[in-house]
Amino acid sequence: MLHEQTMHKLYAMKFSGMAEAYEEQLQQSQIGDLSFEDRFSMLVERQWIWKENRALTRRLKYAGLKLDACIEDIDYRHPRGLKRSTIEQLVTCEWIKYHRNCIITGPTGAGKTFIGCALAHQACREGYRSLYFYVPKLFRELAMAHVDGRITKLLKKIANVAVLVIDDWGLATIKRHQYRDFLEILDDRHGSGSTLITSQFPISSWHELIGDPTVADAILDRLVHNAYVIELKGESMRKKKRGDERTNAAEDDREGKKEKHRRPDPSDQGSDNNKSGGKA
Repeated sequence: MLHEQTMHKLYAMKFSGMAEAYEEQLQQSQIGDLSFEDRFSMLVERQWIWKENRALTRRLKYAGLKLDACIEDIDYRHPRGLKRSTIEQLVTCEWIKYHRNCIITGPTGAGKTFIGCALAHQACREGYRSLYFYVPKLFRELAMAHVDGRITKLLKKIANVAVLVIDDWGLATIKRHQYRDFLEILDDRHGSGSTLITSQFPISSWHELIGDPTVADAILDRLVHNAYVIELKGESMRKKKRGDERTNAAEDDREGKKEKHRRPDPSDQGSDNNKSGGKA
């Protein structure tokens, strides 16, 4: 009865991790060999892990990342100009602590979005709140917010996250007043948050892309001067992956045909045995 009351109170206080660990301890016959301090330490550790996992799940859900990408899954073997040393610097999240930005450019299929999502995922692991936007959807959301009166609330939401991911910058045609909205976002975040941008266009072409020299200068000033810049090159990783899959399939098909050719015919073996029996 005392155990049931304890469990009920633990769950009521939202100590679910500790409650689960306590219930497991009750099922272990040798747990009494441990001291009270050791058993209590184990309970606290489980509660801490449970709480951290719950918080991480909430941050990842809030971030809305396009890809379930992790730093550990980044491919350094593909020749695309990606330096492991640069990623190792970013993994520490010091760039977020000091409100620096990150710009990833490169051709289609080079892995820009994957790396951006992996860095945002790492930020969530380290306790930073992130938010992902695909550029066309961002500006559609801003336009709708202007119409229905949510613009102040939306800008505040964007301003308050530690890491803002803007994916495929330059892909959509954007009107001049929309660039001013984007400038307002950067201005609100300047010195208080980090912005990560992926783009197929090199930074040198962004002035032409934006069109308005004054706005372009202001945007680049807030983004580039303190940013880590990753310039990817080379063949599309998606194209290479499809090629590798076709090659592997062809090799498997050839191996299957060879195996079929090598496999002895059971009927031939039976015929040989009959012949041997006749000679005996």
